[in-house]
Amino acid sequence: VRHVERDIYNRQQFMHFDSEVGKYVADTPLGELQAEYWNNNTEYLEYVRGSVDTFCRHNYGILEPFTVQRSVEPKVRVSALQSGSLPET
Repeated sequence: VRHVERDIYNRQQFMHFDSEVGKYVADTPLGELQAEYWNNNTEYLEYVRGSVDTFCRHNYGILEPFTVQRSVEPKVRVSALQSGSLPET
């Protein structure tokens, strides 16, 4: 189980946190200042690192039977349609 947080501004990811890395990583110059700020806040960083156990693993155990274990074979039906831009045949 993994905790991944993506921080996005103006449709561009500028920073992310991955529990496997254990810190915030900048993806853009804007994210460099933000990542440095959050990585230097040791109390908050420990809280975020711990959330993988208190939140992610806990909720995964509850939700897994209803999501991961409930996969079914998809049913697909393909049919040809006349295009509106082509003359009728």
